[in-house]
Amino acid sequence: MSINDPLGDLLTRIRNGQRARKDSVLSPASKLRARVLDVLQREGYIRGYSEEQLGEHPGLRIELKYFEGQPAIQHVARVSKPGRRVYSGSQSLPRVRNGLGMVIVSTPKGVLSDAEARDQNVGGEVLAEVF
Repeated sequence: MSINDPLGDLLTRIRNGQRARKDSVLSPASKLRARVLDVLQREGYIRGYSEEQLGEHPGLRIELKYFEGQPAIQHVARVSKPGRRVYSGSQSLPRVRNGLGMVIVSTPKGVLSDAEARDQNVGGEVLAEVF
């Protein structure tokens, strides 16, 4: 079975795992998913991730993070979808919760958080918002 939106699938697995209070969740591996997880780890939303075999295919084990019994990720949503891509310049990147959250952006310099994209003065496709 093919997945139409692999990044949306990853975000849903994280969301469902945190609602079920899981320590970790598994997801099929891809370069985009790994880069998004790098951003989430740098910004402190997950503890980390590691590569693992899922049968004959590579996978990712994502270590979820909790703070005082509450999930570190309160909200995660896909912004740019396969049917409607959303692009933004470096100065017009959306602010989530007045700067308390972040936006994950796919830029020519790699997958970055909105703050990193503003610092490097690059725009791109707005993949997801997290807070």
